[in-house]
Amino acid sequence: MTNSDWANKDFYKALGVSKDATAADIKKAYRKLARINHPDSNPGNDAAEERFKTIAEAYDVLGDQKKRKQYDQMRASGIGGGFGPFAGGGRTTTGSGQPFDINDFLGSQGGGGFGDVFGGVFGGGSRTRQQASRRGADIETDATIGFADSVEGVTVSLRLSSDAPCPDCSGTGAKAGTVPRVCPECEGVGMVAASVGGAFTMNETCPACHGRGLVVDDPCPTCHGSGRGLSNRTIQARIPAGVKDGQRIRLRGKGASGERGGPPGDLFVNVRVSTHGLFGRKGDNLTIDVPVSFDEAALGAEIKVPTLNGAPVTVKIPPGTPNGRTFRVRGRGVVRTTGKGVATRGDLLVTVQVQVPAVLNEKAREAVHAYQQATAGGDIRANLFDGQVK
Repeated sequence: MTNSDWANKDFYKALGVSKDATAADIKKAYRKLARINHPDSNPGNDAAEERFKTIAEAYDVLGDQKKRKQYDQMRASGIGGGFGPFAGGGRTTTGSGQPFDINDFLGSQGGGGFGDVFGGVFGGGSRTRQQASRRGADIETDATIGFADSVEGVTVSLRLSSDAPCPDCSGTGAKAGTVPRVCPECEGVGMVAASVGGAFTMNETCPACHGRGLVVDDPCPTCHGSGRGLSNRTIQARIPAGVKDGQRIRLRGKGASGERGGPPGDLFVNVRVSTHGLFGRKGDNLTIDVPVSFDEAALGAEIKVPTLNGAPVTVKIPPGTPNGRTFRVRGRGVVRTTGKGVATRGDLLVTVQVQVPAVLNEKAREAVHAYQQATAGGDIRANLFDGQVK
């Protein structure tokens, strides 16, 4: 955070008090707002976390009599936002003509920054810096399920290995009996301002602490100061009905745990679906090939057809049904969810395959000859060569 960032903030407005408020009023306002916006009371709420930091920053100044006096002098003299920018800090004069150093106010000479974050609210009395929480990493894994399970949905056990707080140092990165200290380079923020030419600056990861905001002098021998380790765990994951082979399922909050109270990451499951001996799939419909005899196709019939995880259905085959014709059985397909959250099902597509017997007994052969004679006189291939060039 640059000097002008501090100088341009209205700390009275942040705490909702007037500039004439007493020290008791300021403390009361801070405690009330801090309790409401504390990260422990608002897990995963980034907006509340930012408000909490702003409140803590304001109280760090207004809760200190000396800093508050300097801040009021700065505002009265027209320094800062609404008060004019600081070009790199340095000295100026107050309205009374007394020299005033912005670095004295900002605490760059002796620490300063975010102050009494937890002590003022919970009575600890120690001054510690609020570290930004960090979301856990996303994890990716594979799961193979059966064909029927892909249609109806299934809960599977997944063995996961993911990044987690080191069990020996509880994520601090410091050896047992020691604690990390706030990074002096970025003052615990994890970011530093870097000049990109002229008056423009941009934030980049602090090179001293690599974005953690903490520096470990005596690192944990297990994690070597990183504060992170490897966690092996087994979870129960619900694969929704209707999932397709190769589909990627996102399970929110099932990834690696976050740092400093941050939310966990997500788990991405790449689903592989085994093939089925009878059924196939076409979109939200199931498919099945059903053999029928020549006489059933020629004369018509009613045949029993199996369904997936259900009772058989009867399909009526009309006389003269050709090989490869498909019949639709509604509502016996894959579970699907509409945009309104209503679950419906696709259809079962039944394709008939007319079977030609490989071997005929004598009686059957005589019957086929009789059929051949009864239908003689017509050539089913008569039109095959109509378009042939003579």
